[in-house]
Amino acid sequence: MKTIISSPNAPAALGPYSQAVRVGNTIYLSGSLGLIPSTGAFISENVEDQTKQAMINIGEVLKAAGCTYDNIVKSTVLLADINDFQKMNEVYKTFFTKDFPARSAFQVANLPKAARVEIEVIAHVE
Repeated sequence: MKTIISSPNAPAALGPYSQAVRVGNTIYLSGSLGLIPSTGAFISENVEDQTKQAMINIGEVLKAAGCTYDNIVKSTVLLADINDFQKMNEVYKTFFTKDFPARSAFQVANLPKAARVEIEVIAHVE
């Protein structure tokens, strides 16, 4: 059985998808952009700010699911420019207090709303 998870403190979906879906002990979060939840506008144009806001948005959805960043077991990072990889990493790592999750990172041709970064995660809860 699946359960839809959403948070009013994270941006609304830009299309026909849920912020997150829980199946058993696994929570699948949709990709998150660096959007301000109240306005739907980007926090700024730079990848560091967009990474931070995307991770904050992920945290709000995780909170709605009853967990934290420490529950993340896998993340996928999509970058508009792979040259932003190190800048993204510097911000990304600050959201974890213990072991980092598994992760993949890719440069893509384009992201929704011309974002610089999109991050999706999978979390596990006991």
